[in-house]
Amino acid sequence: MEKIFETEHLVIRKFSDEDAKALYENHLEEEVKQWIPNESYADLNEAKDAIGFFLDCVNQENLPYVLAVEEKKTKELIGDTGINEVEGRSGEVEIGYTICKRASGKGYATELVKAMTEFAFSKFGVEVIYGRVMHGNQASVRVLEKNGYTYEKEEFGAEDDPYNNGMWIYKIQR
Repeated sequence: MEKIFETEHLVIRKFSDEDAKALYENHLEEEVKQWIPNESYADLNEAKDAIGFFLDCVNQENLPYVLAVEEKKTKELIGDTGINEVEGRSGEVEIGYTICKRASGKGYATELVKAMTEFAFSKFGVEVIYGRVMHGNQASVRVLEKNGYTYEKEEFGAEDDPYNNGMWIYKIQR
């Protein structure tokens, strides 16, 4: 499993086929489905297909650039992170991240977003990174704010907001 970068507690690496079961199960968790409902997989095969797609993009250094997040101590897949283009806006990307329930509350999301933000700025040369958070997800807001992201605006009617409750948009500039 090819490491891309690491933090004090995490290894951020390319996905491997062996990650499919853990990826599928992590995205089935209610806490994950509540805040990113469009990111769950219908079955194990869909998770395997997603991993194949993620690997192709990472190997070609294309967006979306999605990576596995492994806890150093246990060597378990505890989440994922990535960046994706903001359509029609060159030099701007959106960051995404998940940490499964058993690894929550340890500061991993904050540690991950800090490292992924630095990685996106240096590797891809982007100027702006956005974080989009569903209304009510205060934990994710705190993660972004701890990492220097500032509130930009509210957004309603986005296709990845199935509840139509709105999203808070945060951003950080290089």
